Amino acid sequence: MKNKQSELLAGVLSIIPGVGQLYNRQIIKGFLFMLIGLLFSVEMYFWGFNAFQNFITLGSTPFVDHSLFMLIQGTMQMVLTVIFICFWLFNIRDAVKVAKQYNAGLPANKSWKSTLKSVYENGFPYLLTGPALIMMVISIVFPVLVTIFMAFTNYDFKHIPPANLLDWIGINNFSNIFTLASYQKTFVKVFSWTLIWTLLSTSLQLILGVSLAVVSNQSFIKFKRLFGVIYLLPWAVPAFITIMSFSNIFNDTAGAINVQVIPWLNHLPFVEIGSIPWKTDPFWSKTALILIQGWLGFPYIYVMVTSILQAIPEELYEAAKIDGASAFQSFRNITLPSIFLVAAPTFITQYTGNFNNFSMIYLFNQGGPGSIGNNAGSTDILISWIYKLTTGGSPQYSVAAAVTLMISGIVIVVSMISFKKTTAFEMED
Repeated sequence: MKNKQSELLAGVLSIIPGVGQLYNRQIIKGFLFMLIGLLFSVEMYFWGFNAFQNFITLGSTPFVDHSLFMLIQGTMQMVLTVIFICFWLFNIRDAVKVAKQYNAGLPANKSWKSTLKSVYENGFPYLLTGPALIMMVISIVFPVLVTIFMAFTNYDFKHIPPANLLDWIGINNFSNIFTLASYQKTFVKVFSWTLIWTLLSTSLQLILGVSLAVVSNQSFIKFKRLFGVIYLLPWAVPAFITIMSFSNIFNDTAGAINVQVIPWLNHLPFVEIGSIPWKTDPFWSKTALILIQGWLGFPYIYVMVTSILQAIPEELYEAAKIDGASAFQSFRNITLPSIFLVAAPTFITQYTGNFNNFSMIYLFNQGGPGSIGNNAGSTDILISWIYKLTTGGSPQYSVAAAVTLMISGIVIVVSMISFKKTTAFEMED
């Protein structure tokens, strides 16, 4: 009778990576795991512990210690440590699992060849997604962590390394936004306009897109392809060019709206419109921004809704007509539910996208006109205000990081609630 492998002993020995695998007679895997553990131990001894210490203190000597680099290096070490802990836990689990397989008489992948075969057969999806996961950690998780930590420092124009050291100040940046009169006033104005901008501009593009798609889908409409091409023109032209063109069109003194369109309208009976200060009056600037976003955003909605409408069975409308339903009732009870069933998640992303629509706000009028304090213009939304906080004459990097985290929290919470309320992701029977 063959000897039994102690599952407990395999797990305990795996506290030192690779030893549990050696106990299970997985020689090559054991030495490989031991090598990984050794490399991490060497890295921690020569660099890691010092990185954690510098992360906590953020330096002690100006012009010698660079607090920002210390924060970034500490964050990098933190990510690396978490990755190693995940590997360490996997190493323990693997040793216990192999011991169980050995005692149950199952193949335990003791040889290198059998291990490679098992990885290929059972772990192939992980091999494919592994590089993407690593890139996600480097390009997303790491920068997000740096931003989070920066929000708890005093990184501003008075504290720029290496001439000045950074300090941890807790939640002061968040509290200042709501308690200091200057920040509070600016934040309330920018945040309220951001909500108004998001709701009105996105709703406008959704209403235009859905309405045009529904009308164009009617059987009595001729030249549908021609109308489709015309509706797609705003989408075909790069948004950067369109926004800059509209910035010129809405110019107060030389723009086509004030110079050509309004004088032409004044020739109509009972119409008398004066020159409109599109780019010098906050109200009219906001109006122009909403109208332009409606123009830019509706083609995408139009294309998506058109494809949905073509998938709705015509028999439903015929049955509704036989039952005496009006056109509006058919639209409300058949068309709209079919559209929302498929497109609700996309509609939600349109709102969250416009909540952070930096290019539209900045390219049209640089967030102007005028100023409402703390580098914010009267049409700045939160994302463009963050940009100005970091690029103005008196940069407030830590405050900008705090506002960034607040934006992220708002978008995540609203998106989660919206996706939970919609049934678009529920599988049908």
